[in-house]
This record gives sequence, C-alpha cells and structure tokens, in this order.
Amino acid sequence: MNDLNLKFDDLEESMRAYAKEHHVPIIQDEGLAFLELILQLYQPKTILEIGTAIGYSAIRMARVCDTHIVTIERKEEMVEQAKKNIEHADLNHQIEVLFKDALDCFEDLKNKRFDLIFIDAAKAQYLNFFELFTPLLNSGGIVVCDNMSFHGLVLNQDNYEQQSRSVRGLIRKLNNFKQNLLENQNFDTSIFNIGDGMAVSIRKG
Repeated sequence: MNDLNLKFDDLEESMRAYAKEHHVPIIQDEGLAFLELILQLYQPKTILEIGTAIGYSAIRMARVCDTHIVTIERKEEMVEQAKKNIEHADLNHQIEVLFKDALDCFEDLKNKRFDLIFIDAAKAQYLNFFELFTPLLNSGGIVVCDNMSFHGLVLNQDNYEQQSRSVRGLIRKLNNFKQNLLENQNFDTSIFNIGDGMAVSIRKG
C-alpha cells in the first residue's frame, strides 16, 4: 500500500516491469489513482480507450467497475502483448482490442455509444481523436486525457527553444488542444496537474 492506496497483483507488477524495461509509456501512478477515482464515482458502463499499449490501463479500468472496454492500438507488438495480458487477467469478456490506427476506426465504432473516453495515445493527434470520437459519447459522458503536461514541458517552457523541432511541435499542439478544450462550449473541462497532467471534460446536456 502507498499514499495513493494503489495495490498491484503479480500480473500488474510484471506489466509495470515490462513497461519499464521496454520503455513502454503507461499511466503514472498518480494519474492512475485519479482515473480510478473517476471510475469509482461515475461507474461508466462503456469505455473507449485510445492507446492500448500493453493493456495496463484497460485491465485496471476493467477491475475498478463493471464496464465493457473497447481499446484501440496500432502497433502489432503492443496488441499481441496486450491480448496476452488481458487473457491472463481473465478479462476477455470485458475488454475488446482493436488492432488499427484510431483515426481509421470510426466506421468500426459508429454504432456504439460510450460513457467515458480515455485518450492516452499519440499526443499530436489529441484534437483529432477528441473531435472524431466525442460524437459517440453519451450525454453527460466524460473524456479523460492523459499526458497533458508532456513530462512537464507544456507547463514549463523556459527551455522551449532548446527542445528539438518535433518536441516543440508537440508542445504547440498540446497547448492548442488545451485551449480548444477550455473554449469548447459543449464540454465543461478542468485540467489537473496530476501525474503527467490530466484533463477531464464532461459533456453538457
């Protein structure tokens, strides 16, 4: 037990070790505790996750509440690893993995509706993900976006000019996405300095 009251079983510990060894980005503990609190309070019945990686966050979400999760991943090696982990967790009945680029998935999902969308994938595409998939969000549904701080670079731009061109581009795109969220009249959005930065947007109406 730690200050965040997070507990990990053997599978989750092995996933965390795998992620560290293979440099697979997974949600930070503080962000995970925050996400799980949202799930416990809101109890969504359907979740869309954009960015499966090795299935760590999908497994954690499925264990928090009685929900069905559709999770999208474009990297084949990640899909294979995620499916192994999900099977090991005995959660095949709750978690469906789509092996596809998320931007090409709308037709696969257009007849589904979700209570919560969790975005944790390519940072440069956050605005595109949000605009593409929020039409599938139920009234009063929630969108949670991780990595809004991008390792603190979005919040602290003192060394912005020292970053590579690609990193500067990502920072600009995340800042643009942040402004879009805050100005979107269809959502109430708050951005929290938790983990690597978490945005929570609640659909109005």
